[in-house]
Amino acid sequence: MSTKVNTEAPVPGMVPPLNRLVQIPGLKWLLLLIPLVYTAILLYYSMASVLKLSVYDDKGFTMQYLQQVFTEPLYLKVLWNTLKTSFIVMLVTLFISYPIAYLLVVMESERWKKVVLSLVMITLWISLLVRTFTWTVILQDQGIINKFLMSAGLISEPVKLMYNTMGVVIGMTHILIPYMVLSLYSVMEGIDRRLIQAAQGMGARPWKAFMQIFLPLSLPGVMSGSLIVFVLGIGYFVTPALLGGQGNMMISKLIQENIQMTLNWSMASAISVVLLVTTLILLGLAAWVARLSPLLKGEK
Repeated sequence: MSTKVNTEAPVPGMVPPLNRLVQIPGLKWLLLLIPLVYTAILLYYSMASVLKLSVYDDKGFTMQYLQQVFTEPLYLKVLWNTLKTSFIVMLVTLFISYPIAYLLVVMESERWKKVVLSLVMITLWISLLVRTFTWTVILQDQGIINKFLMSAGLISEPVKLMYNTMGVVIGMTHILIPYMVLSLYSVMEGIDRRLIQAAQGMGARPWKAFMQIFLPLSLPGVMSGSLIVFVLGIGYFVTPALLGGQGNMMISKLIQENIQMTLNWSMASAISVVLLVTTLILLGLAAWVARLSPLLKGEK
């Protein structure tokens, strides 16, 4: 009769391998030092290098490039177009994502909840380039949307859906929806729905209970999701470049053209610095607004 030995059971007097690893002198400091050095090189050193390029060239210190960004109409137009497009994308994404997140919260069936969550997450698993190219096929003059509208007799000639703001908004909204849905869902899931039931039990209509209880409590998710989408939107490159064209240029495309076409690294750095400062100012404003509002801070 054979006896089976449990090799995973701890042997009395023997220190487990993981505990012996932790006891190595200086290991905890090394584990702290490695990510600190990585962050310092990747984030702060690279940002300092970009900042230096924007105010230094072959002739030494200069404010010429930063001044040029704020005085030439082309740069101001591109910066305004970037902020405007990102803001529209943020609003459209919020408008589409809020019902999806709410549906996930109120859905009783765990199986269907997983199905809806999977459908939302699938877009994150597909390459950004592939998703953008699919929209170029759908939105082109001979694409499925224009063919359907023309066959239904709603339009007589193809509608321009690409190489304008509409094409960029459609493509970026589709790509950024998962970020908004997950932000909203994480907050909505923590809302005590017995509050709504209590309000309805006291005579409030469902719509009024939703507007006065659920919606205010979900505002932290609205705030965080909107910030994520907006900040990601102002730095997007592939989708605006393919769906926006030259007439609807965003700031990331302008940086790329200064680096690869005109080889003007100082100007590209100056535009990057303006984009970074603009982002920090907007994030600071959002944090200030959230600090003033108890609801946005998540206080119930």
